[in-house]
Amino acid sequence: MADRLARLTNLVALLLNAPRPLTLDEVASELEPESGYPAGDEARRQAFERDKRVLREEGIPVEAVFLEGEGGKVGYRIPPDDYYLPDLALTDDERVALHLALAAVPLDSGWGAEARWKLGDVSGADASPLAALPSVEALPLLFEGWRRRAPVEFGYGGSPRLVEPYGLLFREGFWYVVGRDRGRGDLRRFRADRIEGRVTLGEAGSFERPEGFDPAAALASQPFMIGEGSSERVLVLVDAVLADKVEGELGPASVAERRDDGSVVVDVEVTNRVGLRSWVLGMRDHALVLSPPSVRDDVVEWLRAMAGAGAGE
Repeated sequence: MADRLARLTNLVALLLNAPRPLTLDEVASELEPESGYPAGDEARRQAFERDKRVLREEGIPVEAVFLEGEGGKVGYRIPPDDYYLPDLALTDDERVALHLALAAVPLDSGWGAEARWKLGDVSGADASPLAALPSVEALPLLFEGWRRRAPVEFGYGGSPRLVEPYGLLFREGFWYVVGRDRGRGDLRRFRADRIEGRVTLGEAGSFERPEGFDPAAALASQPFMIGEGSSERVLVLVDAVLADKVEGELGPASVAERRDDGSVVVDVEVTNRVGLRSWVLGMRDHALVLSPPSVRDDVVEWLRAMAGAGAGE
């Protein structure tokens, strides 16, 4: 374990400072013998591939390029511009403001402290914590995929996903990544803390984000639209008391029917039945699920169970 850690450390330093991409043979000959690669070609290649995968999973951009005039040989490098934090050219006041923000709203993983170290010490910039943002193990690689326009692969809902990350945002206590799911061919949203297993990065620059893409607009604002299940169309009757409010939230296109008493029937796309129940219950006796029967029955049974629990049954 110690030998491998030393080899990884030396490998990063070697590829980061190399004046040109290095072949695997050159990498093996440059590393110290006590922390180098096995002598056999196949064992050496497998060990290097494992190390390369570990570095990439940690967000270190190991690039592989074909070497001109070398008969198809591949060279490896770590571009300094992608590895080092760029000079932010912050003024003293801006640096103090960032330190205060990191102290007042800390990340529970300690990433905030690491960011302060990179920004440089600023004495007297401490603040009492006002709130804490949750950290998620997948976030750094999701952000790296967004930054480098590299697809990210992970497990979600029991199945593998390959996603082009168009944006990340924090909403109502959770981090989300929004992007094109290549396997399903459309825009999807994923809660980062529900990602299963490790996130792996694909090739940088392999997709383009839609111009002016806004992840906040793409993320569903209604609880019944947040989810990765199959969607279903649901008709909900909203009486005159809340009709204008609901139409304002969902948009005029959602209104399937306007009734003489001022009530409206809205047509909503539901991917989260639990969220639908919460939304309907929030309107108390001013809303009624009409169809499909399976969704209506689901809401009715849930309400009966709630009523029975309240009555002590």
